[in-house]
Amino acid sequence: MPLDSALVVGTTAWGTTLAIHLARNAMPVTLLARTAIEAAALEADRCHTRRVPNVSFPPALTVTAVAEARPGAPLVVFAVPSSTLAANLDAVAPLVAANATLLSATKGIDAETGRRMSELIADALPGRPVAALSGPNLSRELAAGKPGGTVIASRDADLDALRAAFHSEQLRTYTTADIVGVELGGALKNVVAIAAGMVDALEYGDNAKAALITRGLAEISRLGVAAGADPLTFQGLAGVGDLMATSYSPLSRNRRFGELVGGGEAREAALAAIGETVEGVHTIPAALKLAERFAVEMPITAGLQAILWDGLSPRAAVATLMMREPKTEQLAGR
Repeated sequence: MPLDSALVVGTTAWGTTLAIHLARNAMPVTLLARTAIEAAALEADRCHTRRVPNVSFPPALTVTAVAEARPGAPLVVFAVPSSTLAANLDAVAPLVAANATLLSATKGIDAETGRRMSELIADALPGRPVAALSGPNLSRELAAGKPGGTVIASRDADLDALRAAFHSEQLRTYTTADIVGVELGGALKNVVAIAAGMVDALEYGDNAKAALITRGLAEISRLGVAAGADPLTFQGLAGVGDLMATSYSPLSRNRRFGELVGGGEAREAALAAIGETVEGVHTIPAALKLAERFAVEMPITAGLQAILWDGLSPRAAVATLMMREPKTEQLAGR
């Protein structure tokens, strides 16, 4: 089935950006809004002022609500918060063709089951090829036409067709079969970015931040390899690439959340100040459940759990990490 049109589920900043990007690639795209009122407002403005300001919708992009959407798009992209993916899958199921390719652009882990987003999609809409997209893809930069790269992973989808749909002069698109590594890298980097923001707020310096990010990558790699990922994936766009962008950019919600908490804000107050989904917060307990399942140590993630839920101060958490027993450096494996 040629990927000659797309349905993008989610008027999030990332969902809107991907819809804009595909439409710029001359693909007819329907962006699915939650309500008819939201769809009508976005269609009238031809811009998502709140999420992707100052970027007009291309002519090939239309916005509609579930009740008015036409079924049958060969490519269906899910770009909603991980906590709402299951509900969105139920809502759009009647619109999804039996031979559609399903693409997850959601970076998270299911808090209840520890499953990856592609696994939730495959369970809800069986019999269809499923892929995942991840990488250092800050939505406002891509929407503004700035150059970048991404990676699409799948074991059963037509990766050549997916690459052709997304590749452009602005977005260099790579492919891989390691969907486990791509999804876990995309989800877990948000956790490390929260810690990086705390380091910035505490003014611990670049040495500390570089060490934290590197050891965060070791945690990501250990858990990923235990779950069946290729360790080399974490050296690529979905691993160190996404980790660097999210840990350093002022556009990163996870890093900004970490800055707020490092500056003394409580978890809920910091979330309210951000005003958008901070996926890393949801990922922390899910990652620790996976770590327990695979007998993998994740001290940075555990420290964030203690800060955000148990009241440990960020400075005390750093002191605990620094006093851990020294050991041989190991970036992958158990």
